Amino acid sequence: MFSFFRRKKNDDAQQPAKPSTLSAEELAAAFPKAPADASPHIDASEAFPAPAAESPATAVSETPAPASVVAETQPASVISAATAAVPAAPQTPAAVIEPMPAAQEEAPPVAVAVPAVETAATDDALIPASAAPAAASGKLGWRERLRNSTLARSFGGLFSRNPKLDDDLLDEIETALITADVGVPATTALVEDLRKRMKSREFADANALLAALRADLIALLQPVAKPLVIDANAKPFVILTVGVNGVGKTTTIGKLAKRFKDQGHSLMLAAGDTFRAAAVAQLQIWGERNGVAVVAQGQNADAASVAFDALQAGKARGTSVLIADTAGRLHTQTGLMNELSKIRRVLGKIDDTAPHEVLMVIDGTTGQNALSQLRQFHAAAGVTGLVVTKLDGTAKGGVVFALAREFGIPIRFAGIGERPEDLRVFDPEAFVDALLPEALGSSGN
Repeated sequence: MFSFFRRKKNDDAQQPAKPSTLSAEELAAAFPKAPADASPHIDASEAFPAPAAESPATAVSETPAPASVVAETQPASVISAATAAVPAAPQTPAAVIEPMPAAQEEAPPVAVAVPAVETAATDDALIPASAAPAAASGKLGWRERLRNSTLARSFGGLFSRNPKLDDDLLDEIETALITADVGVPATTALVEDLRKRMKSREFADANALLAALRADLIALLQPVAKPLVIDANAKPFVILTVGVNGVGKTTTIGKLAKRFKDQGHSLMLAAGDTFRAAAVAQLQIWGERNGVAVVAQGQNADAASVAFDALQAGKARGTSVLIADTAGRLHTQTGLMNELSKIRRVLGKIDDTAPHEVLMVIDGTTGQNALSQLRQFHAAAGVTGLVVTKLDGTAKGGVVFALAREFGIPIRFAGIGERPEDLRVFDPEAFVDALLPEALGSSGN
């Protein structure tokens, strides 16, 4: 009898395990009329509205739209898995994201007004609402944007007082140049040259001295005023952009993409800034805006791998220009600086001449610290060209002269505004004229 009860107890202990063997189909058959709020079944027509009822802009941003197709042919239990799988698509390695205009060709005729709305939203995302209109062409645009710089205001007040031609005037000029971040070596060389010429009575008055100073500054910048020339034999011509955090590399790439696209070049972008949050998405917006393909991986991916995949894709497509973005890094961080050298080596495995241009973006408000930045980046990546941004507003502007004197690296572009049209090919005469107009008494004209 004791053994009988023991066997019965063991059998009872095994009874609760039976429900775990029931399948989903058996459960559904057992409860065919469950309440609506507790039912796992989802009406796809109610949960996911038809795509035709939405604007294309909303359909692009919402992920449930692809799941509605699955809901028509699959059980409800599959819907959540399908929806969860949708965001994983951009994480595919070496994903080439095509520009939006290609997808808009299949949009219904009722969506004609949608591209204008999308463009406006994109502009708001890339350009601040308070951004000034594009600067005028020629010297007028430069003078309009740089007239509030420290150098322009200092010299404007100095020469508008009709100073005497003496050593005191040279001392004030020296103070103004150093205050504007021209640097001590460049300032000393400029002032000593003016002092010698003044003692030899080459200047009749202060205006003659001003004209001589203008000529000396232009002569200092002329050797580095070399526009970027795209080599048509390089397919693609690889531009690697580098710089510290916050100088505007990604924005500069977007502006360059528009410039090269307008010039008729086929273009591809590599989203190599995989460290900063939303940097990849920002570059993808620029790519959609300009109709340019973007090669991207997920965040925290290897930047050298992104550049490698982009160069392979560019060669396969016969692209003219490939612009590779990189994460901003402090020039004092040796480990991060070594990553730039790694990117160069990886690109060289496909094309021993790549990158053809290493473009360093420098913030015009940085001051003399830009010299140490360029020194370190040049040692790590071999900088071949400069882009000086944020020269509009209250930037001092004098660091351009210090960079030209110490390094002699070509200055390709200058940013004098926030709009794509405000990225200008560097013009030394227009730059100096904006800082030191011929008639300083009416510098605001």
